[in-house]
Amino acid sequence: MSKLINLLLRCSHLVAVNRKLTFFLLALSLITGWTSIQAVQAITPANAPPTLKNLLAQIDTAASKGDVKAVMQYYSPNFTHSDGLTRPNMEKALASLWQRYPKLRYTTQLQSWKTQGNVTIAETVTQISGLPSANSQNLAFNSTIRSRQRISGSQIIQQDILSERTQLTSGAKPPQIDIKLPQQVKVGQQYSFDAIVQEPLSEDYLLGAALEEPVKPEKYLNPTPVNLELLSAGGLFKVGTAPKIPGSQWVSAVIMRGDGTTMVTQRVQIVK
Repeated sequence: MSKLINLLLRCSHLVAVNRKLTFFLLALSLITGWTSIQAVQAITPANAPPTLKNLLAQIDTAASKGDVKAVMQYYSPNFTHSDGLTRPNMEKALASLWQRYPKLRYTTQLQSWKTQGNVTIAETVTQISGLPSANSQNLAFNSTIRSRQRISGSQIIQQDILSERTQLTSGAKPPQIDIKLPQQVKVGQQYSFDAIVQEPLSEDYLLGAALEEPVKPEKYLNPTPVNLELLSAGGLFKVGTAPKIPGSQWVSAVIMRGDGTTMVTQRVQIVK
């Protein structure tokens, strides 16, 4: 029983950190599409000017160093975001999370870009990875975020998250999980969510939980409590129902065993 209690305590901390890291990852995806206005339109990354490619590399470098001032100079004071985020709460979260989790590495790839009048639209994919460190409670994570940015002059004025998936692990041997979840569902539609553990359990306990949360600004800094249950099968197998209003949902799976924990969060777009 003490073993189960310890697992529950560890999982509660992991979920709290995961929500803060999700906020951080979304915030960082905003900077990856910055570019100056170009006179010539480009429809493929290969046609993008060297200045744009070099700038993306410079932003990755600044983000990897945790330089908040260098990052925030690329945000417009009045920028808008598909999740309702604002510049002040993003800056505060970045500073806090870089202090908590400093060893992060960013790699951004430009997928497409074009100009519309005096606005540049850039679509990017950002890979963010971090190794365990002493002040991060031995957490490691990998995230992939696809986003679209609208830029005026040298500042981002609008950003939309197109897709997002983040995996956090802790412990000596976190479970290897295969996630089956659609990226988009219609309003009111039922969908399956499976998180299957790949390794044999032997005599180990396996605890798990599935979470569904609307993507809202207040959710970034206020983690949702999780109630774990003892799993009789090798993973989680749930059926969810999409909300009746279009928007975005975070769907997460938490799987915990004696020597490790894995949590995967994926964004699901709810469309008409």
